[in-house]
Formats: sequence, C-alpha cells, structure tokens
Amino acid sequence: EVERAARLLREVAKGKIIVKVDSDEDAIVFSGITHVDFASEVSGRAVKDVQRYGKVFYVELEGDGRHPVMHFGMTGMLQVKGKLPMHYREAPRKASTDWPPKFMKFVLHIQGEDDEEAQQVAFLDPRRLGRIRLCKSPLTEAPISSLGFDPIISMPDFEYFEKGVLRRSCPIKALLLDQSFSAGVGNWVADEILYHARVHPEERCNVLNGDQLQALYTQTAEVCRFAVSVNADDSQFPDDWLFRHRWGKGKKEKHTLKLTSALRAITDRCLGPQPDGKPATIKWVTVGGRTSAYVAELQTLKRGIVGSGVRI
Repeated sequence: EVERAARLLREVAKGKIIVKVDSDEDAIVFSGITHVDFASEVSGRAVKDVQRYGKVFYVELEGDGRHPVMHFGMTGMLQVKGKLPMHYREAPRKASTDWPPKFMKFVLHIQGEDDEEAQQVAFLDPRRLGRIRLCKSPLTEAPISSLGFDPIISMPDFEYFEKGVLRRSCPIKALLLDQSFSAGVGNWVADEILYHARVHPEERCNVLNGDQLQALYTQTAEVCRFAVSVNADDSQFPDDWLFRHRWGKGKKEKHTLKLTSALRAITDRCLGPQPDGKPATIKWVTVGGRTSAYVAELQTLKRGIVGSGVRI
C-alpha cells in the first residue's frame, strides 16, 4: 500500500514544483517540526523523486533543505483532488471527494511548466497515528536508519535470513512484524507469508526446520513482490490467497477457500498436510498483539509454545 502511495505521488509530482502548501496544526502527526515549518521548507522546491523503504515513503526535493519523510500509521492515506482517498481494501461508505478533505494534515499544490493549474495532493490521517518528518538524509536518519531489510529493495541472502530467525525465540509472526527485522511486512502480509509457507503463526523461531525456513524466505519475497506488482489492487490477488478469505471473523458469511487450491507449490518437498478438496478451516489467534489468521489444516503448531504456555 505504501509503494502504491509512493508511485501515485511520483506520477503526480516528479519534475514539478511545489508551488504552495496548505497545512493544519497537529503536534502529534508532525514529528519534531510544526506544520508551519513543514510548509515553509518544502514550498517552492522541485520534486526530484519519491521513494519508499519499508512502510516509510519520502520525497526527494531539489535544493539544500530537508526532505519530507512520511509514515501512514494505521489510517493515514493520500488523496488527489477530485478522486477518492486510497485504501488497501475498499473505500469506506463515508469516503468523499470533498476538498480539502476531512482529517487533512497538508495539501501540496504541484504544478509543472505546461500545467494550466496546480494539482493538489493531500495527506490525511483520521486516527493521527501517522508521522510527518523532515530529514536531511532520509536513508541514514531515523526512522529509516533503524529498519531491517526491505523484501523488495534489500532482501538478504538465505544464510543471513536463516541466522536472523534462528537466534530468536519469539513466535515467528511477531518477528515478521518486527520492523527492525523485516521492514514493510504488516499484519495481513505476515499472515499471507506464513500461510503459503505452511507455518503456524505461534511457531517459535528457534525451532523452525530447514524446509520451513526456506519456505519463509521464499514467501517473504514472493508475497511482497506480487502485491507490489499489481499495485496493491486486491482484486488481482489470486483466489488461493488467504487475504481473499480472511475478513469474515465474527460474521455470518462463509468463506469459499478450499484445500484443493489453498496453497500454491513453493518447494518440491512435502512441508505438511496436503490439500484434499475440503473447505479450509480459517482460525484466528493473537500473536504479537495482532490478530492472526491461519488455516488449521495446513499450519499446525509443532514444536513451539501453545497459548497456555505449555511446550509441545
């Protein structure tokens, strides 16, 4: 979703001038700066590029000043004037094209030499969990400097990944969510990786075997790569992805995930129970403070610690 936002802003702004910035005061979302500082420092500068690392995206500007570095948090998003705001599933019923948008933190007015009028792009955040910073060197300053590998940009070799997993004793789902380990892997992405790798979210890192580690390594890169390749458009996700079936917790509607298509081939080795054509059983468990979905028939807890604290 963050890669999609970076692409959108790149398409709208690259090579153009930020001719004006409207901003609203928010001492929480604007981190270490005021909204006035932000508007003043970016106004009048040309956009060289827009890049992403992990869940953070940043705008490279011409000149000697600092560069905007942004994190969406849980509810941050971009909106182009005249269009609905971006959402990773569907836009909520109350989504609107009203301008300026509700919960706006800033609006960039961007204009190129051949543009008759400026385009406008807003950053909005209803729950105020996002962060807007200015950094002189985005890649070498916090928050990016404290992040782990990015599965799209800087996926390490298998040996590095294997050592990083095995030296931890926490549940594997918690490790995947740890941004100092794998930057950019969020809750549903971690569940998707574990589902395709046939690893239970509560399985302890230091008891994973070689086949499980290889499957996790492969799927960490593959799930992220595919999601980015379709620009985070979930309608293009394969039918056998857990994402397409995981949202029914506590609801009456039933999912249609079948074990015949519940897992695409990831290795030639058998990593667990094989699909048999029956409906999949999707269950939920809290790991690392986040609700985790998994398929009971394919992701069995083998040698980790179960919820009661009993080792099996």
